Amino acid sequence: MTVETRNQLAVALHYDRTGAPRVIAKGKGTIGAKIVEIARANDIPIEENEVLAGALSNVEIGDEIPAELYKAVAEVLIFVLRLSGRIR
Repeated sequence: MTVETRNQLAVALHYDRTGAPRVIAKGKGTIGAKIVEIARANDIPIEENEVLAGALSNVEIGDEIPAELYKAVAEVLIFVLRLSGRIR
């Protein structure tokens, strides 16, 4: 899942169902645009959420998201999974 903003701040998350989701890429400007481009090319869900992307941008690449962001990320994941038909 990728979370982005209008000014091309993008944060890519990966969740393998062990532990919490991890930040696997982040960047803004050209790098953020490339993250979004790669996500789209690979049918990875993208959520535009400026507040969440800003908070996630403070997490180091490879680190799990902090506990205070669990609820916000879980809500986005559920929304994305419903859209993709993976859950009801």
